[in-house]
Amino acid sequence: MNHNHESLSRRRAKAAAPSRPTIKDVASRCGVHPSTVSRALSPAMSHLVADDVAKRIRATAAALGYRPNITAAGLRTGRSGLVGVLAPDIADPNFPPVLGGVAEALHEAGYATIVVDVGPHGSPVELADRLIARGVDGLVLATVSLHDPVVEHCIDASIPVVLVNRTDAGKLVPSVASDDEAGIRLAVDHLLALGHRRIGHVAGPQDISTGALRRAGFEAGMAQAGVPGEEIAVEAAPGYTREAGRAAALRLLERRPDLTAIVAANDLLALGVYDALAERGLNCPNEVSVVGHNDMPYLDMLSPPLTTVRIAQREMGDRAARLLLAQIRDPDARHDHVVLAPQLIVRGSTAAPRG
Repeated sequence: MNHNHESLSRRRAKAAAPSRPTIKDVASRCGVHPSTVSRALSPAMSHLVADDVAKRIRATAAALGYRPNITAAGLRTGRSGLVGVLAPDIADPNFPPVLGGVAEALHEAGYATIVVDVGPHGSPVELADRLIARGVDGLVLATVSLHDPVVEHCIDASIPVVLVNRTDAGKLVPSVASDDEAGIRLAVDHLLALGHRRIGHVAGPQDISTGALRRAGFEAGMAQAGVPGEEIAVEAAPGYTREAGRAAALRLLERRPDLTAIVAANDLLALGVYDALAERGLNCPNEVSVVGHNDMPYLDMLSPPLTTVRIAQREMGDRAARLLLAQIRDPDARHDHVVLAPQLIVRGSTAAPRG
């Protein structure tokens, strides 16, 4: 009997618990219309409400414990407030700054970010489909190859999409990337100015814009310096990893033991070049200078600190997010292709050739 009484008391207490506060509750407490509350609490629309009123509404909403019903809002607007990002390799230290720029700009506009790690064996098309099925309002792709079916797949799905740090051969969708050819030219010109002439290149994958364009920049720079085409030394790595850089550098040095400098297509490849030089008993920079590309974190802590080409990774992410937001607002918005200028960062891994 006592047990039944206690159970009934708990049910009554539960039934009497306060209901979840609504927009109408916030509006009533502030003396404004519910639509004003909705605008004040929306990052994309808060500019339509006077600052003092918006601050009062936000403070009242916080005091009442009001939380927007995202599902209901999505049903009203046809938008989820979610954006998907396909990452090439979440463990790659070059990617977090780009993602930080994307996420910050999207957050300011009221969007949350879902990041999916494609990795070496994932299918970008399949993963994009999974995100589209979850109702994302747009996609940021950091994974595309030059001729990637995922680009046209997204176009066919009528999903707003933007590419970051890479471009597709047809330039079918908006993109933000660094000037890859100019970046490698900075590296080549730096080494030429130091007196190097026998310079090799550990290139990135040639089916990716960064690999192909940086190789083109290297070959153009060497040709301009008067190096005959048959003497331009290039070895392509199959992926942007330290081990791939090591293997490519060993092949390069086997063919051209006379090299006095190596330009790597990114910093992870450059770390592999360091490993290859150590394996062959060669000192950097006294015997072989090394230049990387991207300026990923902690390069100044290497021995020797790596000379590299800095790209504006966070700005790249920010600009990509803003291009995507423009596409979400207006599907007919202009397809801009933003190219950001790189910067040479000289550290201890480059020096004049001996002799």
